[in-house]
Amino acid sequence: MKITRIAYSTRLNPGKYAALAEQARRLGRVRSEMWQRYGSFAGVGSGLTDRQVRDRWLADGTHVQFGVLANAWKETVRDAMGDIAANLASAKVEVRRAITRRTTDPVERTRMFTALKADQWAQDPFLARQMRKHWKRGRNRTHDQIVVRADKHNTGSDGRGRLWLAVPGLERRKMVRIPLSSTVAPTGTLRLILRGGRVEVHYQIDASLMRSSQRPCGDATIGVDKGYTEALTDSDGGRHGCGLGELLSSESDRLKERNRRRAKLRSIANTAALRGDHQKAHRIMANNLGTVKRDRQAVRHRARVRTEIFTAVHRVVDNAATVVAEDLTRRFAGRTTLGKNMNRRLAAWTKGVTAEALTNVSERRGSALVHVNAAYTSQACHRCGRLGRRTGDGLHCTPCGVVWQADVNAAINILQRAGDPDIALHTPHHKVKQILQDRTDRHRTRLPVQDSSPALAERRANHPNRSTMSNQ
Repeated sequence: MKITRIAYSTRLNPGKYAALAEQARRLGRVRSEMWQRYGSFAGVGSGLTDRQVRDRWLADGTHVQFGVLANAWKETVRDAMGDIAANLASAKVEVRRAITRRTTDPVERTRMFTALKADQWAQDPFLARQMRKHWKRGRNRTHDQIVVRADKHNTGSDGRGRLWLAVPGLERRKMVRIPLSSTVAPTGTLRLILRGGRVEVHYQIDASLMRSSQRPCGDATIGVDKGYTEALTDSDGGRHGCGLGELLSSESDRLKERNRRRAKLRSIANTAALRGDHQKAHRIMANNLGTVKRDRQAVRHRARVRTEIFTAVHRVVDNAATVVAEDLTRRFAGRTTLGKNMNRRLAAWTKGVTAEALTNVSERRGSALVHVNAAYTSQACHRCGRLGRRTGDGLHCTPCGVVWQADVNAAINILQRAGDPDIALHTPHHKVKQILQDRTDRHRTRLPVQDSSPALAERRANHPNRSTMSNQ
């Protein structure tokens, strides 16, 4: 398994950065051309490969218009082709879910899945409609990246121990040397991302070589529920990543105040420009409404969030050989109308990072990750199965007479779903609700009559349809 590491440039010469930015801009045109020509059924959907595209461009001279070295545009073609294939694969995930909802016949499902996998969905009307619905033609918006092949870069240290990375420029045999803040030399294929005068060097390493991958996992089976105030709550009542909520809330409040001030300054600049004072408008835009500091603060915040979430997942896996969790890659649509402040906070809920951490850590450390259907796990009582009333962090179950901690209750329900024979991963939520209600009704009919007496029992036997609350 491979994981991505990032090294940053330090005190990079502005001239070098400008040369790299120009190269990235030209390679962005290569990506745009790839998406325009091959981002549909006639491209990747027809089985076209990046090598075939390279041969076509070399034959008709398309590559000449970009003005970059051969290795640069060829690696960009390969990378763009991978992005297009990933776009197609994500659409197929949605189509598979639609197939599961459409039919329960295993033979028909197998036929549709096979046709979808073999890219023969155009002959099936249902599959064709679903692919047209979920597979939209993409558009390139990446003009700040350079992909460097593994044998086209080298590293070295100077007399002060500083690490330098040399990558090809726009001219042959002229390398651009980038000083790095890291002491670990990047290896393999590199992805250079240019942001705000700084270069990010992304590279992959073998996960098995990491110290955290050597940690053994536990031997229990644990269900986990994703939360906001903490990253994860397990079925044993443990809370992991308790600083996540404060981290997200403080960042949301900071962004609210910062954006309010920026909006005021932008209004002043626009007013100045309307009355002809363009110098004042330019000064405000250049000195007060820049994006370099803002982007770097966002990068640091994302790094802190990832650290908090990955640490929480590692603590769960320390005790678990099997982790049962909901599928966090699915979309969630709530019916409750929330305020702007709460919507802004939930927008940074980071469920994608949590899904990545669960998959990554479980695979590296040898534990099994089981995804289950999480419909109504936060609303059903784990003891009796009835739907309760959620208020804040508490779930009120009237039949049990207990107020459960909502996240712990949800984690226990998620754990129990792993062995549920009736509720599959893609069972629609309305069917899940019906199954829970049917189980509750069956359970209620088997319950003994509470406060019964011989006289009352005889009366119910003689008048079975009469209400027990009747005074007659």
